[in-house]
Parts: sequence; structure tokens; C-alpha cells
Amino acid sequence: MLRKNLSFLTLLTPLTLLLLLIGCGSRPDAAVGSNITATSAPVPTPSVPSTTPVVSPKPINTTPSDASETILMVTHSKSDYLSFLNPASGSFEKLIVGQSPFAIAEGPNHRAYVSTAEGIAVVDTQLRRRVALVPYQADVGKPQFGEYRPGGMGIAVSPDGRYVYVGVYLPGRSRSQLEIMDTENLAMTGSVTVGIRPFDVIASLDGREVYSIDHDSYSVTAIDLASNKARTLEVAPYGRGGFEKPHYAAVRSDGRLLLPYQGRGLVVLDPVSGKYETKPLTGNTHQEGVALTPDGKQLLIFGIGSAGSATGKPNLTVLDIATHAEKIILLARMHQMIATSADGRYAYLTGGVTYADTGWNGMTVVDLASGAVRDFEIPDYPLDVQLLSR
Repeated sequence: MLRKNLSFLTLLTPLTLLLLLIGCGSRPDAAVGSNITATSAPVPTPSVPSTTPVVSPKPINTTPSDASETILMVTHSKSDYLSFLNPASGSFEKLIVGQSPFAIAEGPNHRAYVSTAEGIAVVDTQLRRRVALVPYQADVGKPQFGEYRPGGMGIAVSPDGRYVYVGVYLPGRSRSQLEIMDTENLAMTGSVTVGIRPFDVIASLDGREVYSIDHDSYSVTAIDLASNKARTLEVAPYGRGGFEKPHYAAVRSDGRLLLPYQGRGLVVLDPVSGKYETKPLTGNTHQEGVALTPDGKQLLIFGIGSAGSATGKPNLTVLDIATHAEKIILLARMHQMIATSADGRYAYLTGGVTYADTGWNGMTVVDLASGAVRDFEIPDYPLDVQLLSR
């Protein structure tokens, strides 16, 4: 039999052998995790604002060599999943985390935590699977969607990764609460009363305190984590009324909180004393998401447009922390939250604005050096966005 097989092979031409070898390719492995599906979002022609901005947006025609390595985590607020998104191609993988996901906080050991309407979703970012869904201590009722849905909003991880802090909105009550989750036991261990609708939660750089940005209370609640005692810091530079409310904040290298208001002023809050100063801004837009560039030198602030005392168009303010110099890039669409690339060159903005259902199904990439802009579609109202660490 061996001799017959050898005789057969000698009759095959070199071209036939080559065709047989080509047919032996293997199928790529499927994505890890049974609740992950891969899809791709179409990338339409970049949109250019009709109004001439301070920095004129230009379509991005080239892709940086390392852009394909950038992966973003995005919450899809009108559905039940987190996506792992490649912003260069628009392709993404879905991971079901819980109804109406809001914010993301990444911790050590390949863990990320997502505040949903049902509880905190614990995600293994390496395997891309949900490890647990830890319910809140508060009774948040049946999961809902939209601007005023009850449940988790802002979320943060302690610097050592031991605890997660989540602001839980409780409609119809005069206060909300911050709940604390033990990441080893995956259980809630306590809660502290905070202001209404805690849009953002931020851990101090030394891990001793956590701050709740209380949107509807015009305040910041500072919680001492050793004693769980809370202090309410009034932060209302333009009075308590209308749209002059705090939304999101960033922590400066000296521990002070940076909170923008209406494109009119940047509050620099000392959480120890509770005192603040307000530095002027010129964006003239209702400001929402903020992010520091990785080097801490620039603060990125997005504004959705006119509301209350703000009468301008949607724009992105790039603020130099040291000099307070502003560069303003006008954009055609509204956005909610923002993240940056690892090198600080690109900003990624989500379109899922929940306010009065005024958002859109997509995201925008901004080249911070040139002002170039690119929009692409992604479904289900993308809300929070975080760069996935490697």
C-alpha cells in the first residue's frame, strides 16, 4: 500500500501539490466567552461642521500605525452590553453586562466594573467575559432606560483595587447613596448618603477619600473611607438653578478636583477645605464629559451646545492645565463622555446623550493636534468610554 501511495504522489504535478497545501488552512478561533458576539459598525464619510470653529475640523484620511492596537470599552445605554471597540475600524465585540449600563471603571488584574440598572457587573477584560453581577443594597426596582433611570451611575475603583464605589440614583428621594463593593468577596459591604443623581464618582489619588459629583444637588460629597463619614461641599459658582450643575470631574496631580460649568468657568475645588476658585472658560456650551490626557497636561471638556446660560454650539475644549490657554474645536454633533488614546493624540467621544433623548448612535474621533474629525456609527446609544489597558 505504501508503494502505491508513493507512486500516486510522483504523478502529481508541482502545481497540484501547491493547490492541496493551500486548501489546508485553519479556521480562526472563535471569540472567548459564550455571551460575546462580534460585529462591525459601518464607518461613513467624516462629517465636517458647517460653522467655522476656532480650529477647523478636517477629515482624517490616514490611520496611525498603532491605531489598530487601541481598544476602547464602551457602554451601550439603550441595551444591556459593553463593547470592546476598535475605533480605527469600527468593529466591536459585545459582552452582556446588565440592563442600561452607565459608567466603567477599570481596576488592576484585568478587571473592569460597570454600573448598570441592576447592579455592578464585574468583567474579566482579558477573557472578555462577565464574572459576576452584584446587586445593589438599595431597592432600585425594575430595570429602566433613559435619563432618569434608577440604579448605578458614577463608579470608581480604589487605587489598590480592593473596593469599588458606585453612586446609586434613587428616584423620588431627596438623596442618593454611594455603595461600596468588596472586590474579593464580590459583595456590597456598606453605603453612604450622597446628593441627588451622582453622575460621577472619583477616588482620591491617595485612596483615602472618594468623591461623588451630585448633579441635582449642586454639590460634591467627600467620603472619608476610614470612617465612612461624608462631607457635603457646595459647588454652585453660578447659583442653584437651571442647567448650572456639576456633571463630571477630573483629579489634578495636586488632588484638586476640576469641574467645568457651561463653558463659562472651571471650578478648581480643594476637597480638604471645601473652598474653590472659578477660572474663566470661553466655550459657551453646556459641558458634560471631561478627561485628562495621560501626561496630565491637558483637560478635555466636551459641551453639548446651548442650554441655560450657555448659548453656543457643541464643541471640545482643550485646556492647558499650566497656562489655562484654550483651544476650541467645534463639532457638528452632541456627545456625552470622553476618553483619550494612550499617547494623548486622539480623543474619543460618545454620542449617546441621555438628556431628553437627544443623542445619536455613534462616536467621534478627534485628532487633538490637527483638529481633524471622524464620526462613525455604533448602536444603542454609546455612553461611557474608557481606554482598555494592556
